[in-house]
Amino acid sequence: MEQVTDHILAAARKVIAVHINYPSRAAQRGRTPEQPSYFLKPSSSLALGSAAAPSTVERPAGCELLGYEGEIALIIGKPARRVGIEDAWSHVEWVTASNDLSVYDLRYADKGSNLRSKGGDGFTPVGPGLIAADAVDPAKLRIRTWHNGELVQDDTTGDLLFPFARLVADLSQLLTLEEGDIILTGTPAGASVATPGDVVEVEVDDDGGGLTTGRLVTRVVEGTTPFADFGARPKTDDLQREEAYGSREAAGLSAAQPSGTPGLSPELKAKLESVCTATLSSQLRKRGLNNVSIDGLTSTRPERRIVGLARTLRYVPNREDLFKTHGGGFNAQKKAIDSVNEGEILVMEARGEKGTGTIGDILALRAQVRGAAAIITDGGVRDFSAVAAMEMPTYYANPHPAVLGRRHIPWDTDITIACGGTTVQPGDIIVADADGILVIPPALAEELADDSIAQEREETFIAEMVQQGHSVDGLYPLNAAWRTRYEQWEAGKAND
Repeated sequence: MEQVTDHILAAARKVIAVHINYPSRAAQRGRTPEQPSYFLKPSSSLALGSAAAPSTVERPAGCELLGYEGEIALIIGKPARRVGIEDAWSHVEWVTASNDLSVYDLRYADKGSNLRSKGGDGFTPVGPGLIAADAVDPAKLRIRTWHNGELVQDDTTGDLLFPFARLVADLSQLLTLEEGDIILTGTPAGASVATPGDVVEVEVDDDGGGLTTGRLVTRVVEGTTPFADFGARPKTDDLQREEAYGSREAAGLSAAQPSGTPGLSPELKAKLESVCTATLSSQLRKRGLNNVSIDGLTSTRPERRIVGLARTLRYVPNREDLFKTHGGGFNAQKKAIDSVNEGEILVMEARGEKGTGTIGDILALRAQVRGAAAIITDGGVRDFSAVAAMEMPTYYANPHPAVLGRRHIPWDTDITIACGGTTVQPGDIIVADADGILVIPPALAEELADDSIAQEREETFIAEMVQQGHSVDGLYPLNAAWRTRYEQWEAGKAND
């Protein structure tokens, strides 16, 4: 087997990396790109590593989050410029293992270019062995990563978002891929953080066919030279910790409030849970918001009041050619279900189409296991008895036995959608009870909750007065005289 050598590294004029390519990683990140996107790593970041001679990478002094990502690297064998997908693989000469290392502490510094966060010396180890590209099927490769001997990444290239030939063809539209250039093709779920003293190993093989790169071995050491004050200095927050470790749980963070979605603290959630949607609706109307209810749906758990942040999923009308490319495999529906977080509500745009299901028992169960607060769809529900028996509420238009492919294509996630006659954006606050479902803009939620609590206190007083036989004239709503009596009543309650 050929080995990666210093000569091969020296021939790499460009190192190009793909942001997201594995469905498992897309689900973990909660976003699925429609097209591939890329960034450059300097060739000076390349390093060799093997069991006999591991590469060494510094976690820079003052940094906390050195992330590792096992990846399959492609090495270009002949120049590619404006090549088609059908010809693109012939321009790849070698396949090898790589580790796309980065310091999340510097992600903020370069507005998405990743230069400092991913471009450090030794931040792209590759090797040790080379697999001839013409000897393998690029859709039948396997990548595995070990962290201190524990297998943490194990995936195949069978269902990539962007197959390798597409990457080569796409890049060649605007730039010439030269002999020796290296393409890093994305990492699956399981990437995490390494600390000084840790060992990370990556291996690529032909999924049991006998060809392998051997293990690329990288040892992490602590840097000792601090950053100067004339450039960006390391800084991090809980969002970067979650991104680096792969989840809030893995980062040791509370799962009570998903990062990046401000607006629903435990205190605010408790306030919203204490008031009815009818009260909230009247307060929204006072603020000029009349079109914020999701209408026409029924709940499997009407006795429950739910409050959570919206995640969104959009279906488009079925078109057979598009269903072939978007309907199968780890499609947008499955990605949405597999990435919903604790306390979130998955809201589906099904265009009010009642002639098929949009969720069934298995996927609803997966959402419940992940901690979803509810599922809301303005379409049908399959396996209705099983879905209705779950603890997690589902809001739906009607039961229907057909699979979604009869009328829908799962198309996109985490975008602005329409559901039940209103607009829903990711991060909107959903409040639902027996009266209905409301969509609350996060910026208004705190004020809205406080005013709704105050309104319900007034209505408790009004109900007591009506119970005692008083007319509603002047009482509902309160005129000046009745308001004085209400304030006296309220003061008395406060002193009880």
